[in-house]
Amino acid sequence: MSAITPFKVSIPQESLDRLHQKLALTDFPNELDGAEWDYGAPLADIKRLTNHWLEKYDWRAEERKMNELPQFKTSVAIDRFEDLDLHFVHQKSPVKNAIPLMFVHGWPGSFLEVAKILPLLSNASDGFPAFHVVAPSLPNFGFSQGVRKKGFALPQYAEACHKLMLKLGYNEYVTQGGDWGWWITRTIGRLYPTHCLASHYNMLNPDGPPSPTTFPLLSLQHALTPYTTAEHAGLARSAWFRASGQGYGAIQNTKPQTLGYSLAASPVGLLAWIYEKLHDWTDDYPWTDDEVLTWVSVYYFSTAGPAASARIYYENTHDAQDASGLPAWKLAQRWTPGVKIGVGHFPRDIYVLPPLWSRALGEVVYEGKHERGGHFAAYECPELIVGDLRTMFGKGGGAFGVVKGKDGLVG
Repeated sequence: MSAITPFKVSIPQESLDRLHQKLALTDFPNELDGAEWDYGAPLADIKRLTNHWLEKYDWRAEERKMNELPQFKTSVAIDRFEDLDLHFVHQKSPVKNAIPLMFVHGWPGSFLEVAKILPLLSNASDGFPAFHVVAPSLPNFGFSQGVRKKGFALPQYAEACHKLMLKLGYNEYVTQGGDWGWWITRTIGRLYPTHCLASHYNMLNPDGPPSPTTFPLLSLQHALTPYTTAEHAGLARSAWFRASGQGYGAIQNTKPQTLGYSLAASPVGLLAWIYEKLHDWTDDYPWTDDEVLTWVSVYYFSTAGPAASARIYYENTHDAQDASGLPAWKLAQRWTPGVKIGVGHFPRDIYVLPPLWSRALGEVVYEGKHERGGHFAAYECPELIVGDLRTMFGKGGGAFGVVKGKDGLVG
């Protein structure tokens, strides 16, 4: 078993020099008169960000900020695949019986999404529970190793995360995730229900409303209960995303390698590809240019290269069926027994579905209905995610004491 070693981000100077050379040689496309965000990332924004990246952005300063996080590396063995080196943040709480929590990011996010909630979760205060927080860079993302063999799909991502928790000594734990973190933590709960005892999600993607054949009473309740104004707005937001926001997914689901040449060769292409999502998927979050460029730079400087992260889409949609005859992504949308569920509903996420639909996923013990927040909730509004977790796992919450001997409370 390989050691767990401290890790610091340190990009070679020649890589920075190469980035600056590419930025200086950028050829920009033209733009239609009057074109705005409906056409994609505006030319003026991308030119401004490119100039900032080249002339003012200080990667070394951002590195120093990242390196204030407690980061580590280790390797885990994945069935039918090579051992993989995983980069992860591990913030241990001073509270002895803190709750072990795995935070799983998505695309185009990274381990950076956990940074704002770490200090809030690791310390118990005002009777709220404390957490030991583990936040890996998923394989093919950030500073984790890339996968060179086909077929690394949801079960393998779940296996990597689960084995990391076991290696850290957390035999029982809880999870939090949105975007791919939703799919992966759903799969962890399905595959390892005696270890993953509860999950909080800030995104939902169930297989439609409750089915009358599978959930007759829930389906009847759904049929008889009119949607609220907020639920109608959420369904409209979801319809917008399906109609106007999923082009990236169609490409990454089908031809990630073709897209990958552009992402690897052009830092400005990578910038535009990600920046559009940071704008469209948030609730008017006031991104600074430095924040945008740091998120993009983590992809540009990633260990596996900026093209690798897109492959999760292809592998997910082309995943082999298991004994049930269903692929893992379809099973993630079904009922998961034995795992207590909490849901944070955010009005500007990409899927904003009626809360009742979540009841078809498992035993829902907590719901937080928020008036603001988008897809990157832990980063946009960290206090709301932290509030959800504190209430769900705190005294009187639906998942209080779910991890035996670790209720997160002092004394």
